[in-house]
Amino acid sequence: MSLPTNLVTIHPYFKTHPGKQEQAECLLRDFVDKTRGEEKCLFYEFTVLEDRVFCREGYEGAEGVLHHLDNVGEILGKMLEISELTRLEFHGPAGEIDRLRGPLGHLNPDWYVLHSGLER
Repeated sequence: MSLPTNLVTIHPYFKTHPGKQEQAECLLRDFVDKTRGEEKCLFYEFTVLEDRVFCREGYEGAEGVLHHLDNVGEILGKMLEISELTRLEFHGPAGEIDRLRGPLGHLNPDWYVLHSGLER
């Protein structure tokens, strides 16, 4: 799969509160449904291990990331009521990451800047 050179990925990790896994599963479906129409979303999926939830998601540039977070804000708020965000990472080219630092810095994420890679 060929990905755009401005690809930015988000890596959020959640830990659901005891007894809230069923609610979380419903919200995961809501996240997917809400994200489905986003043109700049390249991939979006959840994986679960017991009470831990991970979202693997990629966007065309910082613009795609910011649009997505605005789009799912209400659902994210509900998710944060029933879980804890234990880790948050943004990965991408320096220019795109720099465009996110201001608007998303309050989230205190880890910023990973692309160094090198291989494309097929």
